[in-house]
Amino acid sequence: MKIYHNPRCRKSREALQLLQEKKVDHEVILYLENPLSKSDLKRLLEKIQLQPSAIVRKNEKEWKAIPDPNTMSENQILDALVSFPKLIERPIVEDNTNGVLARPIENLIEFLKGD
Repeated sequence: MKIYHNPRCRKSREALQLLQEKKVDHEVILYLENPLSKSDLKRLLEKIQLQPSAIVRKNEKEWKAIPDPNTMSENQILDALVSFPKLIERPIVEDNTNGVLARPIENLIEFLKGD
């Protein structure tokens, strides 16, 4: 499994701790240090079955700086997420075939039950 992780985020740390406690073999991806390409983010969104708009952290200053974000297409939002990875809601966990936005942590608990 892979966890897209921000060590400064409490929810992300909780998800990482859960993976460690459950002894799930995982790789930590520090997506703020190693940003995802547009194609990688698109693939990840397909795995978690969410649109770009569903994973935007709308309280971030980079999002608030956009003049009229409500008029943006999903593709434009995807571009914003690639340009400003801080806007990506976290954590996201994926395995070879599926993934989940692990916020709230219950999403990850359910995801691990199906694995």
